[in-house]
Amino acid sequence: MTTAFTLERLRGVGGATRRGTLRLPPTVVLSFLVVLTVVLWSLLPGLFTSHSPVTGETATKLAAPSPGHWFGTDYLGRDLYARVVFGTASSVTSALVAVLIGLVAGSAIGLASGFRGGWVDATLGRLVDVLLAVPGFLLAVVIVSSLGFQTINAAIATGVSAVAVFARLMRAEVLRIRGAVYVEASYLEGGSRLHVLLRHILPNAYRSVLVLAVLQFGTSILVIASLAFLGYGDPPPASDWGLLVASGKTYVTAPWLVYAPALVIVITVLSVNRISRWLRKAK
Repeated sequence: MTTAFTLERLRGVGGATRRGTLRLPPTVVLSFLVVLTVVLWSLLPGLFTSHSPVTGETATKLAAPSPGHWFGTDYLGRDLYARVVFGTASSVTSALVAVLIGLVAGSAIGLASGFRGGWVDATLGRLVDVLLAVPGFLLAVVIVSSLGFQTINAAIATGVSAVAVFARLMRAEVLRIRGAVYVEASYLEGGSRLHVLLRHILPNAYRSVLVLAVLQFGTSILVIASLAFLGYGDPPPASDWGLLVASGKTYVTAPWLVYAPALVIVITVLSVNRISRWLRKAK
């Protein structure tokens, strides 16, 4: 009777925990809507605006935001909202490339370092220390200067600068899981190192790394926009978000040229960060 009562209590606590985990706060729902909108902008920009991002009417240049031009127009009469929407594909794709580079390379280094230990851990640990010693943005500037001033090179540079962060987290997770009781039990039952790695360590280590990947996605958008602002991305008439901010900063009488794309960057990054915090609490 006592055992049944205890099981019912545990089952009730677990159910309450799962219900609390699945309940989405309003800020998280709003963040998901923002990210969904940005993704749709990057995939189907033509559905959200009928204006061309390249051509404009000089008669309407530097027009203030209005129902016809939500974000106003630039110095060539081009619709700024259309340029932001069509520039989303480059910004989002570049951020995804950066996250994939950091995730794959960093996870591989951290996994090998934490799982193998010994001289492998010492060697890879020194490599990670060197990467961490150099500021990420400075490292990205050096790499993109060597590769060439293009957005894809900025994405590669941003991904390389994030490798150390993923490697350090993956190594910490592997070291934590490697000493767990179920891992030792798997070895005692005759499990090989590869079996333990694929069956126990990776499935339990990837959750924290994926949460970091979501957070790093927002960081990559910000870094790539900063590189484009400094001129390390595609040249005009490209409409990367950072380039739009840089192009509009000289027109003091038209502040919307800076505020509109900058606000899109800020809202997108904050939304991604909010989702990342929610995932960290829910995992």
